[in-house]
Amino acid sequence: MSLVGMARRFRCDFDTIDRPHGTRFKMNVALTGLIAVAVLFTSTTQSAVAQSANAAVRHGYEKVDGQTIFYREAGDPTKPKIVLLHGFPSSSHMYRNLIRDLGDSYHLIAPDYPGFGESSFPSPDEYEYTFDNIANTIDLFLQQRGIDKYSLYLMDYGAPVGFRIATAHPERVESLLVQNGNAYLEGVAKQVWAPIMSYWKDKTQANEQTIIKNVFTLEGMKWQYTHGTREASNIAPENWNLDYMKISRDGQHQVQLALFYDYQNNLKLYPQWQKYLRDHQPPVLIVWGKNDAFFPVPGAEGYQRDVKDIDYNILDTGHFALEEDGALIASKIRDFLMKRNIK
Repeated sequence: MSLVGMARRFRCDFDTIDRPHGTRFKMNVALTGLIAVAVLFTSTTQSAVAQSANAAVRHGYEKVDGQTIFYREAGDPTKPKIVLLHGFPSSSHMYRNLIRDLGDSYHLIAPDYPGFGESSFPSPDEYEYTFDNIANTIDLFLQQRGIDKYSLYLMDYGAPVGFRIATAHPERVESLLVQNGNAYLEGVAKQVWAPIMSYWKDKTQANEQTIIKNVFTLEGMKWQYTHGTREASNIAPENWNLDYMKISRDGQHQVQLALFYDYQNNLKLYPQWQKYLRDHQPPVLIVWGKNDAFFPVPGAEGYQRDVKDIDYNILDTGHFALEEDGALIASKIRDFLMKRNIK
């Protein structure tokens, strides 16, 4: 029996007892208060259970144009939507905590790109690994899922994927949440990008091997997560171990090299993306790890030139800022969206 039912049953039993009228009145008042408390307790408990259920992370697969796209999801589908687009060499795994933290108030969905995470991994002969094609696949994924109004979370590779989607459908984008998602030439650290830029100029096996030996190793994966952090022990090692396992699959180096080579086309589109920002003025939240070796702070500063409604935050951490400042970023997102009535 529920707490409310017990209180009502006790009240009925008490009313059958022979007692002075005043005592009966006082006890009825007390029992009425007990019932009210019981109702409030039950309602609060049910609400907490519902919120907990919404915040739980769900996992699914969607068949999209011949590819199987894995996604993580949390929250009530009737709530405002946040689409989270991951970076290299990660997957939707990088958002595992954020979607849980915000699932009580928003509907969040984080897909893995083809060739990444738990999505299908077709050979380059079956699927063209370019940012144009990945953006088309993710755009189709969102359409099939009925997600047609959303905020976009852009991080690393998520920026070239997300900006392609945003420029194709500006009316669908409610805001941009940018964590080291670059759209400005000054935001590309040329010294760190030098091996890849050499590969753009000269697509040789020698340049490929330079990238493979420096980027695709376990130490290379670990460095991307720990460089620039306040305390490396804050970062869970399963991040780079998982990424290394995925990137060590047969054929993965060819897939990732194809995307590295295609990345030069992103830089050519920067003026178009900047024009989108100026013309459509989406509200922008910047949460940028200032010690990012790949995309330094000038990339964040660029948004301030083109966007009027901007919440600008530079964080003392590295490339994967969510790993060290996830709770802070979740709080920033809540405040940012609520102030813009996206709730």
